[in-house]
Amino acid sequence: MAEQTRKLVLGGGTAGVVTRCRDFTRRALADWNWPAGAEAEEDVLLLVSEVVTNACLHAGGPRELVLRHAPGGLRVEVTDDSPEPPSPRPPDRARPGGHGLILMERLARGWGCVPSPPGKTVWLELPGPPPPPGQDADADPDAAGPDA
Repeated sequence: MAEQTRKLVLGGGTAGVVTRCRDFTRRALADWNWPAGAEAEEDVLLLVSEVVTNACLHAGGPRELVLRHAPGGLRVEVTDDSPEPPSPRPPDRARPGGHGLILMERLARGWGCVPSPPGKTVWLELPGPPPPPGQDADADPDAAGPDA
C-alpha cells in the first residue's frame, strides 16, 4: 500500500475547529479500515484534539491538518502561524490543562516540530491498529490467497 494523504485546510480561527478536525480524522480512519472505537483510533483522536487545541490556544488556530497513512502507521501534522515550538507548562493545579505534551510523549511513537513559515508544523506518528485476530501483521489484506 502506498502512502495515502488527507488534508483539511482550516485557514486559522478557533470556532468549532477541534470538532471539525476530529470528524475529519474519524472519516479518514474509517476509509483506511481502522477499527472504529478501538484503542488505536481513540489514541489518534485524542492526540489530534490535543495538537489542534494547542494551535487554538497558543497560535490563533491551525492553518491545516494533514494525515498521512502508510503501512505501519499514521503521521498527523498540524500547521499554525506561530513560530514558537511547543513547550511543557509547569504544573499548576489552579489552571486546567497542560498535559498535552505528556500525552504525546506517552501515546505517540514520536513527535516534533518543524518551521513552516510564517509558523510551524507540529507532527506526531502513531502505529497502526493491530491486525484482526488470525491475520498476519505483515500480510496484505487485499491480496487474494491460494483459496480465494
